[in-house]
Amino acid sequence: MLVDPDTGQLRAVSHRAVTAHRDKADEPGPQAQQTLEQELFLQQLETGTVPCDDINELVADVRRCRRAAAEAARAAGAGLVAVGTPVLGGQDREVTPKDRYRRIVEAFGEVGRQGSVCGMHVHVDVGDDEEAVRVIDGLRPWLPVLRALSVNSPYWYGGDTGYASWRSQVWGRWPTAGPSEPYGDVGGYRRATQALIASGAALDHGMLYLDVRPSETYPTIEVRVFDVVTEVADIGLLAALSRALVDTLAASDAAGRDEAPWRSDLVRAAHWRASRDGLTRDLLHPLSGELAPARTVIETVVEHCRQSLESSGDLDLVEASVEALFARGTGATRQRAVAERSDPEAAGWAVVSDLRERFTASLASPST
Repeated sequence: MLVDPDTGQLRAVSHRAVTAHRDKADEPGPQAQQTLEQELFLQQLETGTVPCDDINELVADVRRCRRAAAEAARAAGAGLVAVGTPVLGGQDREVTPKDRYRRIVEAFGEVGRQGSVCGMHVHVDVGDDEEAVRVIDGLRPWLPVLRALSVNSPYWYGGDTGYASWRSQVWGRWPTAGPSEPYGDVGGYRRATQALIASGAALDHGMLYLDVRPSETYPTIEVRVFDVVTEVADIGLLAALSRALVDTLAASDAAGRDEAPWRSDLVRAAHWRASRDGLTRDLLHPLSGELAPARTVIETVVEHCRQSLESSGDLDLVEASVEALFARGTGATRQRAVAERSDPEAAGWAVVSDLRERFTASLASPST
């Protein structure tokens, strides 16, 4: 999110930032890669990495993208924070002047006008459409656990919402957002999504805001449950676990074919607990469906994916990252700690300042 360097409030200048980035990209050199795009509102910037095989390579490319975004923001007179929701207000939310974005806000009213939130998507390649749908069905009880690891949006326009991820609650208002019923096969997925579009709940396939979906552009499935996180190391953890879960489910003939799949209302309850509490309280266990300590649940995910993590060489990274995350807390925990030790009248500014400092710190490679 683009913020005023002096007040921490939102600034509607993504058009200027993207123009500055593209002017820079006309110059020769590695900065020529187009990594920035506009989003629904002019207060947002979207970054996108190149496809990567190695998690360390991915983390390095995230840093490259964030450096480009920071440089573009500075050229537009703004700072950047990697956070799921606006901590403070600012300029009225201005819709990016593109026909599609205008149509979305006109069709969905206040749901669209309050859609100024930032999520992170992880793409994982799959063998074919059948494998994609089979994995999507199998991921349903595991996704709330991934969400709990990423929570980074407790504040909304100056107030504490009582949720570790308020972004997920705001995003869940879209009629196509959230968990879905098992599709069974590719035909089931296509029938369900075509019916959603025909109903008017989505203008097109790009508005199928499901927690996980096959990509319309790439040979991947797209995991979409994450808040934007501030710490780059956490991105490596989330990407590694996403890939490991997909690989594990793809290798299992039973993936997505459980005799008794979770009811959608239970999946929603699991997401709700993850969104409210993050890692601070019990989560629904993805195998039993019963409440269990968050650390136990995370350890279950790692153990469930152990073979894939060992095969990819990610097991040590994941185990160390999990320990680090539990030691320092999630992004939501950090934001609240900053607010609690600040003057109540300036708590929001203190949170934004800390987010900006950590964003800047995240740009440096570990060796520097």
